[in-house]
Amino acid sequence: MVFGSGLPLSEMWILVGAAYLAGLVRGFAGFGTALIFLPFAGMVLSPVQAITVLVLMDIVGPLPMLPRAARHVDKGDLARLLGGAVVALPLGLYALFLLDSQDFRYLVSGASLIMLTGLVLGWRYAGALPPRAVAATGAASGFLGGVVGVPGPPVIFVYMASPKPATSIRANITFYLFGYDWMVLAMMGLAGRLDPGFLVTGLMLIVPNMLGTVSGAALFVPGYERAYRLAAYGLILGAALSGLPFWSAGE
Repeated sequence: MVFGSGLPLSEMWILVGAAYLAGLVRGFAGFGTALIFLPFAGMVLSPVQAITVLVLMDIVGPLPMLPRAARHVDKGDLARLLGGAVVALPLGLYALFLLDSQDFRYLVSGASLIMLTGLVLGWRYAGALPPRAVAATGAASGFLGGVVGVPGPPVIFVYMASPKPATSIRANITFYLFGYDWMVLAMMGLAGRLDPGFLVTGLMLIVPNMLGTVSGAALFVPGYERAYRLAAYGLILGAALSGLPFWSAGE
């Protein structure tokens, strides 16, 4: 059986499983969607297809959180993050369009492993965050997100060190990543890189991704945050290593 996107059923099941697992990790750990999904998606999709499907799959996830988060957004900082991303995201997407699947898989797994190392070691930027630094963070995030579909590391490692209240930081990151998703779709559309078949695939994967998120949230028990975090780290490590091309025969 082949889907409208041209994927055989076996490859579609890989995407469904990856979408569910990514949602599961986000449900009990609060992060990790791209870090889990992209290494597996890169096995069966081209770089552009993988990021298109990820963005569409993930675009509805933040919707329930937006009304509450809106009360805590620092609009100035959010504008700087998005402004930086608008400038750098086209450069990242241009680099993405030049990548072949093997190079993309190495970059995705490498970015995931670096991100995981930073999370385990507790990396944080400790300096002041003037407006230019916030804009530069958005630019770095936009470029990285364009190339490998993982915009989170610059924002997490730099912006999380801000002296602003935790509610404001979470709200800005939530709105920033939501805006980033729409920017990716808009810029890919302008570049003529959106394949209708894979738009449908991305929308189909919303269901297993949301089921995974609900399952992960149901598994979460307050007081065991460290155990959940370690489980998330292990799954991210497994996904990153599994996504490396040298495991695949004939590549």
